[in-house]
Amino acid sequence: MNEKIRGTQACVQHQEQWKKHVQQHKRLVHFLDFADVFQPMETPIWRMPVEGNTQPHDGPEQEERPKENYFTPSRFYCIETICTPCRVVIAWAKFARSESPTNILAFLESIFSTEDAQPSYVCIDKACAVLRTAVRNGSWERIWKHTTCFIVDSYYYINHRATDGLCQKWCNPAPLDGFCPKFGHSRER
Repeated sequence: MNEKIRGTQACVQHQEQWKKHVQQHKRLVHFLDFADVFQPMETPIWRMPVEGNTQPHDGPEQEERPKENYFTPSRFYCIETICTPCRVVIAWAKFARSESPTNILAFLESIFSTEDAQPSYVCIDKACAVLRTAVRNGSWERIWKHTTCFIVDSYYYINHRATDGLCQKWCNPAPLDGFCPKFGHSRER
């Protein structure tokens, strides 16, 4: 086993990779150390390019590229939370590579495993994609149909309803037909 060279995180054999890593991350380290002297013309931390696998929020899962080195820990795509209406987090899960509808359904099913535990509403920006996936994989009939309504938040609905009939009809956060599973009103699905 090769020992690290003092002041670095690499052995003699991997010093070039270490130097490259330090150069690539120097600006980030500088920002974190001196955030209070942020210059208006510098790029803010949230706009800096991210190394590794990135994908659009609603995009398909991408193949993972092999890491060049292990000088920094792996990153997760997102942390998904389940919150009560009063914003108390009751569960969370790390999604390594995507926030896919399949991953979301698996997470929901692991938390709400019995009909008594299932919520009346699941409000999520991807509700129409989650509902579509649940119908396709059979979990809608098996698990959710009689207990839960998947709705989108109002911002997403405003931007999405014109192009998605399923979203318009089944994921509307304020339907005009009186549909409300919590109070026993239903519509044929």
